[in-house]
Amino acid sequence: MAMALYAPGLGYYANSSTKFGQMPSSGSDFVTAPELTPMFGRTLAAQVAQALDKTGTDTVWEFGAGSGALAGQLLDALAALGTKVARYRIVDLSGTLRARQQLALAAHGDRVEWLSELPETMQGVVVGNEVLDAMPVQLLARVGGAWFERGVVKAPDADGWSWQDRPTELRPPVEVTGDHDYLTEIHPQAEAFMATLADRLTQGAAFFIDYGFPEAEYYHPQRHMGTVMCHRAHMADGDPLSDVGLKDITAHVNFTGIALAGQNAGLEVLGYCSQARFLLNCGLLTHMEQGTPAQRAMAAHLVHEHEMGELFKVIGFAVGAPWDAIGFAEGDRTHTL
Repeated sequence: MAMALYAPGLGYYANSSTKFGQMPSSGSDFVTAPELTPMFGRTLAAQVAQALDKTGTDTVWEFGAGSGALAGQLLDALAALGTKVARYRIVDLSGTLRARQQLALAAHGDRVEWLSELPETMQGVVVGNEVLDAMPVQLLARVGGAWFERGVVKAPDADGWSWQDRPTELRPPVEVTGDHDYLTEIHPQAEAFMATLADRLTQGAAFFIDYGFPEAEYYHPQRHMGTVMCHRAHMADGDPLSDVGLKDITAHVNFTGIALAGQNAGLEVLGYCSQARFLLNCGLLTHMEQGTPAQRAMAAHLVHEHEMGELFKVIGFAVGAPWDAIGFAEGDRTHTL
């Protein structure tokens, strides 16, 4: 997964394909919330503004900024709210996406800066939309009652790739009841990222929006095929061994693991809830009322339960003592983690 997504010049996020956009005709593979409607960023800005105020910081950090759409929406909305943002720093591994972001954000001048890695120390409010799901996972397979790590090898008799299992001491973080064959993922890289972020964020807060579940749902006995999925031309498939480097590979987020990794490294959890509840708490309805019927219809995709509203979750963290974040004012599910 790491090679398929990030190998220089060849990986999906390292090549020049379009990736983000609303329609397959644009050459894109999938749409994220900021491309769907600017109301996403305008609404999220209310939480970012509160967090900047509560933490006494003036810098926004975005991880994996995609097309740059969310950065532009946040910068415009924060300015409209009268919130001072001295710097907007984007941490992105993709050189081709960085070029697209620089073009999209040129009007914001040198307030926007790009980094390829985390600095030793940082202060500010961190935002990550659909970042954790793109962090490489490890596959664990229970076959005939024994656990194996599932890896990738060169196909023995043909071009391409094949799966291969090897015995392992690795296990899911909770016991998966039953004795049926079972495929799932563990997320050491995403959890290590949270620990590193917690170590280096000396003042501020962080908010991550992504699709996933708490641990009890993630490792439910009936979820026996895992969550790895690929996306290309707005179509989904479950075969990461085909068209390697030409399509996105993702896995759902285990939000319990993310919360524990942050907590164990010193962060405080501000809240955890569905994307729908978070955006409604932050004032999405007001933005929708001010929009056209077509704009309201697009924004509704963000909160409809059968679309992005329930599958996507938001988790927030703070450095130091927690405070009442507006995004979690109602519908907080931290107790389910």
